Amino acid sequence: MPEPQSTLFFLLLLAVFGALVWWLVVAKQLVFRVLAACLAFVPAMMFGVAAVNKYYDYYQNWNAAISDMTNQGVQAAQVPTVSSRSGDKLGTFLGQTIDAQLAAQQGYTALLIVHGQRSHLTRPVFVFLPPQYFWPGAYHTYRFPVMELLHGFPGNPQDWITVLGVNTLLDHLVKEHRADPAVLVMPAVNGPRGQSLQCLNQYHGPQDDTFMSGDLPRYIARMLRVQQPGVGWGIAGYSEGGFCAANLSLQHPNVYSSAGVLSGYFFPSANQLVDPVREVSPFGGNRTLARLNTPMDLLQSVPSSQVLPQFWLGAGMLDQADVRSAQIFAQLLELRQPNVTLKFVPGGGHTAFTWRALLPPMLQWMTTGLAHDIVVHDQQVARERLAKEHQAKANQSRKPKPPARSSKAPARSPKPGKTAAS
Repeated sequence: MPEPQSTLFFLLLLAVFGALVWWLVVAKQLVFRVLAACLAFVPAMMFGVAAVNKYYDYYQNWNAAISDMTNQGVQAAQVPTVSSRSGDKLGTFLGQTIDAQLAAQQGYTALLIVHGQRSHLTRPVFVFLPPQYFWPGAYHTYRFPVMELLHGFPGNPQDWITVLGVNTLLDHLVKEHRADPAVLVMPAVNGPRGQSLQCLNQYHGPQDDTFMSGDLPRYIARMLRVQQPGVGWGIAGYSEGGFCAANLSLQHPNVYSSAGVLSGYFFPSANQLVDPVREVSPFGGNRTLARLNTPMDLLQSVPSSQVLPQFWLGAGMLDQADVRSAQIFAQLLELRQPNVTLKFVPGGGHTAFTWRALLPPMLQWMTTGLAHDIVVHDQQVARERLAKEHQAKANQSRKPKPPARSSKAPARSPKPGKTAAS
């Protein structure tokens, strides 16, 4: 069967539509004319959907479309049930055992339901564990860096897998020694009804910021063999997820040390809600809250003593709004980070085509940077611990020693009423 973006598929739809229109014209009985008209609506509708899909370069094959629409884009449904030897709470964490040998070859993707203790939100989260997570030897005790990946609106967390193929791409880059293994965490950014919330703490509403930057990192760090939030944690996103990555990383530099923004924006917009369809301010009209969640303003108000996350920016050349936003944000960043990465995709717009092109260099930059930061941090911690031990020993040696007790027993005093001569 021709793929959804192929010319043959469009020609096939046109041919079917033309045949049904011809039947509608030549049919003499009313029932057949009505039937032909109804059937002609199907290829016409599919042609429109396929045209939108081709424009945004979303689904490149039918497997990706079916997996995305049926929530079957995770490997967990395909893994045989045998004993796992990972020894990292996987039996309890995933609720089932897995084939450790297969996971050591291809990695493992799981769908989790995370309940936020502070935000009181419950969201589905996809987690990809790289093959190295299941390897013996040095990796068996290694705490992996984490990349929190945020999708756009409209969209789903599994789009990172079914549309962009981030898990297979990372595995390929690691095998070519162009990237380092990392755990990928892909949460549902929007509410249960597919509304746009922009990862913000809503005024009298869902506390998405608290979930994304607090509940989720703590849960993942507790359940998996990964770095604690901070050094070794990065965040990235495309479109609305790009705004989330920029805003959350600046709001919480103690949680994220790196941020990747693909076709993102840097001013919060109105939330898009459904039932009924409407736009609502996430801040209840409070301008102060809006400024505190505007990355452009945050960059200019952050104290010079505060360390900023490292940024990687990218956009498609055909979308001038994305290009201009990235250039202005990069210019502000360069006042604090002279080595900001800014990449543009020729011929790319605000589409999956652009994000596929930007993803490999962004993964390479972020995973290698996080792995390097972990090594530097661990060495610094080891030096500080060693210095403290030396200082403790030095302090112990400087303490004055107690006076030595005499071995000669003291003379007993005579009893009352008696003299020494008696």
